[in-house]
Amino acid sequence: MKIEDYYNSYDEENRLMSRYGMVEFITTMHYIEKYITADSRIIEIGAGTGRYSHALAKEGYCVDAVELVEHNIDIFKEKITPDENITIRQGNAMDLSDFKDNKYDITLLLGPMYHLFTEEEQIRALSEAYRVTKQGGIIFSAYCMGDATILTYGFLRNKIKEIMSDCRLNDSFDRFISPWGIFQLYRKEDIISLRNKFNVKSLHLVGTDGYSNHMRETLENMDEETFKLYLKYHLATCERADMLGISHHTLDIFRKE
Repeated sequence: MKIEDYYNSYDEENRLMSRYGMVEFITTMHYIEKYITADSRIIEIGAGTGRYSHALAKEGYCVDAVELVEHNIDIFKEKITPDENITIRQGNAMDLSDFKDNKYDITLLLGPMYHLFTEEEQIRALSEAYRVTKQGGIIFSAYCMGDATILTYGFLRNKIKEIMSDCRLNDSFDRFISPWGIFQLYRKEDIISLRNKFNVKSLHLVGTDGYSNHMRETLENMDEETFKLYLKYHLATCERADMLGISHHTLDIFRKE
């Protein structure tokens, strides 16, 4: 599988430890903490190497994790400590039949939507996340954004002609298909359209890394005080509609009604 080959050689754990990756992690945790309570039961679907699952388990929460890629599961298991109330099993976001209906207060779908290329697959994954979440529970669904990819990979890295040819990018720059078979890219209207197929209440649509991925080198060279100011600015602006398109990652947060 292309996805397994990709994650077998990609260091996802250290990506979230870099300055630009930390912005995404800190922002996501900031919003999780808005809704989590002391007795919240959490599921993370597509948990990767466990950066979020372990952080939450170490804070005392009960976490069940599901991950597709065996390599990521091996790393996840190596990091489990005796004080963590956490489980990990291999599974697919589109089939969570091992999990009961209406079980979780917090459902994290922070990776699978990156890799699902048809609307049918996307709806199946969201349907499963919706099913296992309690009524009144909160679902966090993450997406990769198309315009940020056009700007950084296309123009900053001088790959725009390749993208327009290989990805069949149209002259409106609003629809293209990834030839790499790894990442599905979205726009705000795509995310809203998927969410509106379910009986949910929208809470937040967040650009989790904002402009960070466009300024990696600048962030890495910032002193700590300036980086804290940048984080303060980012958290103050990350829900602004006019900022969403520049973010590489977005987080759609909604309540199951």
